[in-house]
Parts: sequence; C-alpha cells; structure tokens
Amino acid sequence: MWSEQILAEMVRVMRTKLHRSATEAAWRRDQMMEAFPEAMVPVPPELLKAVECVPDEGDRHVLAAAIMARADAVITQNTRHFPKDCVEKFGVVCQTADEFLIHQFHLCPQVMLDKLDDQAAGISKDRSYVVGSLAKSAPEFCKLVM
Repeated sequence: MWSEQILAEMVRVMRTKLHRSATEAAWRRDQMMEAFPEAMVPVPPELLKAVECVPDEGDRHVLAAAIMARADAVITQNTRHFPKDCVEKFGVVCQTADEFLIHQFHLCPQVMLDKLDDQAAGISKDRSYVVGSLAKSAPEFCKLVM
C-alpha cells in the first residue's frame, strides 16, 4: 500500500540516491500504479496530527498511510523513526525488510520460494540471482533460503 507522498518519495530516492533518470523513475511509478491500482490510499492531513508520536515529521505520512490502509506493518530499514510504542497504539508493527521476509517465509515457505522463482523467471534469471539482490537489505532471509 502507498500514498501519493510515498510514491513521490520513491521517485525522489530513485533520482537522488539510485541515480536513475527521470524517465526510469516515472516508468517505475507508472508500472506500480498500473499493476496495483488498489494500493493507493488517501491520507487526510488531519491524520498527520494524530501520528505526532513519529519523531520525524517527514515520516508521519508513512504511518498515516498504513493506518488508512489498515495495514499490519510498516516495512522500512529506518525502524528508529517508527518507535514501537507509537506504531503499536495504531495496531501496526514496524519491521525491516529482513524481518518481514523471514516472517513471511516461516508462515508459508513454499509460497515464498515460488515467488522468488517467479521473480527470477520474469527477468530470465534463477532464484540465486534474486536472493543475491536482496543480500544487502535482507541478509538473514538470504541465508534462510539459500
């Protein structure tokens, strides 16, 4: 699930940190919107005031989007910006990508392996290639599935 702000931030990060072109960033955004139109959630500005327990004002929209989406979790590498006592009072947990993927694997290992294989097939690669691309952000998950 995402909001307009989350997509705008993704585009900005692609441009500034991943050094992708404006065309590449726009293509990614368009592909996400086309594949998952139901993932867009509105975030009322009033809700941003309710989540002031998130210390970084620039991250409040993420928790607000999770609340609007009735999501169970916020997945981020920046967990310190989402204090446990803050997010849990809204029925949300904060997990790193590694924690999330490990949890999903333990829920249904074969489905996770099948999804890795599907992703690999989609780019004419094998599972080890996809898992290797996750090594930096999800090292423990990678150890688990290799």
